[in-house]
Amino acid sequence: MNLDQYLPVLLFILVGIVVGILPQALGYILGPNRPDPAKNSPYECGFEAFEDARMKFDVRYYLVAILFILFDLEIAFLFPWAVVLKDVGAIGFWAAMVFLTILVVGFIYEWKKGALDWE
Repeated sequence: MNLDQYLPVLLFILVGIVVGILPQALGYILGPNRPDPAKNSPYECGFEAFEDARMKFDVRYYLVAILFILFDLEIAFLFPWAVVLKDVGAIGFWAAMVFLTILVVGFIYEWKKGALDWE
């Protein structure tokens, strides 16, 4: 078994570990560490905490966030398609139109269900 083939991979892993750990270790060793009660106290925007940090968010917040990510990623798929539009021809164009139709139908469905309303 020839280990020369694995040398670039092992070197890449070693450099990645060094670049990832060395700055953290240097910061921990060389950085100042002077804790006091004011630094260790919990705060919220410069004020004392007035609520529990583990308060529950409304589920609609997560729903809107997930829907934003979903539609945002689907729209991001249109950029590569737009770049190669001349190369893919009519089949690629109509495939993208089907994709956009499904996207718009899903968006209208979510809109009608009230998933984008806050109240």
